Amino acid sequence: MDCCHRPPASLREAVFGFAREQYDTEPEFLWRDTPDAGVLRHDDNRKWFAVLMRVKRSRLGLDLSDDSPVDVLNVKCPSELIGSLRMQDGILPAYHMNKRHWVSILLDGTVPLEEVCGLLDMSFEQTARKKLSGGCSAKPKRIITEWLVPANPKYYDVEQAFREQDEILWKQGRGIEVGNTVFLYVGAPVSSILFRCKVTATNIPYDYSDDCVQIRQVMCIKRLQTYLHGEFSLARMRSLGVSTVRGPRSLSYGLRHALLQVEQDN
Repeated sequence: MDCCHRPPASLREAVFGFAREQYDTEPEFLWRDTPDAGVLRHDDNRKWFAVLMRVKRSRLGLDLSDDSPVDVLNVKCPSELIGSLRMQDGILPAYHMNKRHWVSILLDGTVPLEEVCGLLDMSFEQTARKKLSGGCSAKPKRIITEWLVPANPKYYDVEQAFREQDEILWKQGRGIEVGNTVFLYVGAPVSSILFRCKVTATNIPYDYSDDCVQIRQVMCIKRLQTYLHGEFSLARMRSLGVSTVRGPRSLSYGLRHALLQVEQDN
């Protein structure tokens, strides 16, 4: 993604470029007295999912003697993550927004672009139109080809399974198709993504049930890559825009970028 820095060292245009590519959204500049303030919002419900502003550092409490401006991005996050996010360098209490649900991110490079985009993804999901009654989505779902899938080590030792063979059966996830990529997130006490797999077969009949799970169809997944414990921990995933993994879900931009970087480095 090309970045035209404004002001120097700002990720401003990179963020706008990401929003354009990922959500087909252009910033709206609504206020005459603050022409640099841009709002990103959903097309359907018109809710804001981000606000980019230029604010004096002194007003942010960074340096009371410094009146130089800095670009900041306000994004919405789950309230339970606000405290941990604000402990990170470059993430501050939301400026002119509800501090229980929003944070401000410095766009001066303190927070890497992939993390900024991951948090923007999270904000997009937090503010999206809710599902209609009956479980139908209010808008068409985007096609997902890369999935984040949870694995509970209390019920199945997936690490041991992959030590014995590279291809295993796994519970069929709705929407997952042959050729898709599955990243297996192993829950506590591991709490990390450990495997990148390719789906080689789906809709395989299976009959299993106990007090915890019922399985009627499985898919076949082949291990392509193994990650180190802690390399993609839950804490890191949260910083990249993924707060929870309760079932098969898409990747945030930030997490996808980080995983792809590891793949390229290898």
